[in-house]
Amino acid sequence: MPIDATQPYDDENIFAKILRGEIPSNKVYEDEWAYAFEDINPQAEIHTLVIPKGRYVSWDDFSTKASDEEIGGFVRAVGEVARAKGLVEPGYRLLANIGGHGHQEVPHLHVHIFGGHPLGPMILKR
Repeated sequence: MPIDATQPYDDENIFAKILRGEIPSNKVYEDEWAYAFEDINPQAEIHTLVIPKGRYVSWDDFSTKASDEEIGGFVRAVGEVARAKGLVEPGYRLLANIGGHGHQEVPHLHVHIFGGHPLGPMILKR
């Protein structure tokens, strides 16, 4: 169910629990600023999630409250994961769902990296 991205951060969300090691994940990358793991319900041949280690609900929350170091570190981490997966040359898609209309389901900022095959149109036409 989509969440309201304007609500305060919830320390009991599934990604916060993954960061604390309370829930297992298939880690593919970690540094000071970000953690990346395979999606448990992949929607493409490659489907990896990258999350900041800070307490941010959405892209808006992150871009407003995160330090320049956190923002730079997170963006670099997304690039590192894409390169490590061999996605730069063939191409890939980044997706961040924000709020209700964007169908955000977890109240912790996360970026989906999709790749491994042609992905088709960005969104379905109405």
